[in-house]
Amino acid sequence: MAEPAKPAARTRLRAAVVGTGGIVVGAHLPALSALSAEVELVAAVDIDQQGLADFRERAGTFDGVGEVAGYTNLSTMLDAERPDLVLIGTPPSLHREQAVAALRAGAWVWCEKPLCLSLAEFDEIAAAEREGGPYAATVAQHRYGSGAVHARALLESGELGAPSVAHCQTTWYRDAAYYAVPWRGRWATEGGGPTMGHGIHQTDLLLHLLGDWTEIRAMAARLVHEVESEDVSTALVRFANGAVATVVNSVLSPQEVSRIRIDCTEATVELTHLYGHTNEDWVYTPRPGLEDAERVKRWRTPAADVPSSHTAQLRGVLAALRAGTRPAGSGADARRTIEFNAALYKAAFTGGTVRPGEIAEGDPYYAAMHGNHPDWAPQGAAGKAGQP
Repeated sequence: MAEPAKPAARTRLRAAVVGTGGIVVGAHLPALSALSAEVELVAAVDIDQQGLADFRERAGTFDGVGEVAGYTNLSTMLDAERPDLVLIGTPPSLHREQAVAALRAGAWVWCEKPLCLSLAEFDEIAAAEREGGPYAATVAQHRYGSGAVHARALLESGELGAPSVAHCQTTWYRDAAYYAVPWRGRWATEGGGPTMGHGIHQTDLLLHLLGDWTEIRAMAARLVHEVESEDVSTALVRFANGAVATVVNSVLSPQEVSRIRIDCTEATVELTHLYGHTNEDWVYTPRPGLEDAERVKRWRTPAADVPSSHTAQLRGVLAALRAGTRPAGSGADARRTIEFNAALYKAAFTGGTVRPGEIAEGDPYYAAMHGNHPDWAPQGAAGKAGQP
């Protein structure tokens, strides 16, 4: 029997989805459809048989997506289908186990945020990777709109001057019905509150734009919802380039907005949106006295006009898979965001300043975001209101 063709040699890569809920239907399927010339969806996995059947029927309505095999067991699917890429859209507590299983089966992984619930889990996933692939990448679609690509290039080139002050804001609103879903608001199943489940996209983009952070101080509170985790957090952050930033994550805010603002010596760049952005959502304001119209026009005119989307990122993951190179949003790049959140929680719960590399094996915040803090660990957290 002939050996199966290597991924780089195939006209279309073979992909499978794990989980068939809203994010997979609303974001993964459209991305797979848009890139159907490069990738074929061959299988779907879900323990909910009716949900799986509904998904398979729905998938057939997307251009370029043909018949999809259905499985209720991940291992069975991996053995039978041998996919090149596994897209994971299940609740967060399942990500580590499913990512490791896919990697060990030789499949690359593209997983919804958060990739895992702790630094310990991240390191377990990383240990299952191999040089040249397979690799595991996190969905971080906000990096991939042309507005974000353009802003990062301007910041890295120094065109906007040195960054000095930044603000990162994810202020959304979630009611009690939202938290009635059993896995939400629990450390063991969601990994945290808005810091992990909502603000992580903006935090990741902030780090993508400004680079490495060097210290963080923070506060967190449980003000409204009867959950184990926080429902609001704030942080003060210093970056290696000298910039200082505030970070706010909330699910208590009736006026919902996602925002990043970076003040540089030559201009302010600001992104304001909710769940996704286009070029029009980025605003560049030159410093007083800067009257170079052509220069400002270059800031305000990205070379492309591509909305942030799963499609834009998936295209890069597929290219990396074919080339056998580590994709963006994986490895140290992805770990930095998880470490940032672990540091935010540790700083908030202990009242101290936390620095990169401090949370290592043996530190309670390495194994769990709550750090076994008596006021926040599951056995003592649920139902308490207010600030510890």
